[in-house]
Amino acid sequence: MKKIIGALIFSLIIGGFMQSNINAQEQKEQAIFAGGCFWCMESDFQDLPGVQAVVSGYTGGSGLNPNYQDYGAKGHIEAVQITYDPEQITYRDLLDLFWLRIDPVDAGGQFCDRGHEYSTAIFYANEQQKLLAEQSKQVLDISGKLKQPIATQIIKADKFYPAEDYHQDYYKKNPIRYKLYRFKCGRDKRLKQLWGNTPHNQKITTTEAKYNKWDKATIRKKLTQLQYKVTQNNGTEPPFKNEYWDNKKPGIYVDIVSGEPLFSSLDKFKSGTGWPSFTQPLEPDNIIETEDRSWGSVRTEVRSKYADSHLGHVFDDGPEPTGLRYCLNSSALRFIAMEDLEKEGYAEYKKLFEK
Repeated sequence: MKKIIGALIFSLIIGGFMQSNINAQEQKEQAIFAGGCFWCMESDFQDLPGVQAVVSGYTGGSGLNPNYQDYGAKGHIEAVQITYDPEQITYRDLLDLFWLRIDPVDAGGQFCDRGHEYSTAIFYANEQQKLLAEQSKQVLDISGKLKQPIATQIIKADKFYPAEDYHQDYYKKNPIRYKLYRFKCGRDKRLKQLWGNTPHNQKITTTEAKYNKWDKATIRKKLTQLQYKVTQNNGTEPPFKNEYWDNKKPGIYVDIVSGEPLFSSLDKFKSGTGWPSFTQPLEPDNIIETEDRSWGSVRTEVRSKYADSHLGHVFDDGPEPTGLRYCLNSSALRFIAMEDLEKEGYAEYKKLFEK
């Protein structure tokens, strides 16, 4: 009997340990950024809350197994691979810091380090990272903080090769040499010229810039034919044959063009019309109502504030508590599931769904 009990206890301990490891692994995500000297990039990200590891290395080239003597010849550039916990720090947070620690307009290298191997880039691991990187670059571009085109590229991540051991934690192993190098290279002086005394954790975004509209060429490229027809030409999709009319999952709905938050599943109801319907907006300030006299009647059109997308119409035949029915096109929306809010950059809305 003692052996059986002992075996059960051992099994529970091992099982709990394995589950703990699985949970820890599930919370780990990675980002790869290039911003000139990897010593400096490593030190800038290393001690952020939520960052678990920063590794200096080489990526972006075609040659195999690069080292410090030949990585440039093989087409690679210096970069850092950041492992982080998305529950503590988001990919968008890392992007904000990344821009503040580089010179985005320098196409010939970074600071005193010249050449392709010191160029800047964001290497995205998946489509979500790509979208967030493109949005952050656009935000910076339209913010007016830079007077020249942004040279930083957004590239699909390829194999990342860790650099030699003596490059890892260089700023800790050789603090005097590191500080001297950073000073002589003029890195901090140039960063101050670009950003002033902006703290590492300060966002460069504003709400208006964050949710600004894509240019027409990008809109045509990004949207499907139906999404373009609905949002740009005030079209209407078929009832009962659209993505969200019967969606019952908890989460929020954002503008398909800009990403600005619009409606919540908490205010969604079954209207019987075949289109997603809501009693009220999640963010009233992001909703614009205009008079629509098309189709021989007077209706109230609903548009998004920043993207100016046509969303649908609002009627006064809805249920309590508002008596309104925001009747929308699924093609004008993107649904963010409750469990994805944080990693998608909408962490502030997570509390709405917590019991």
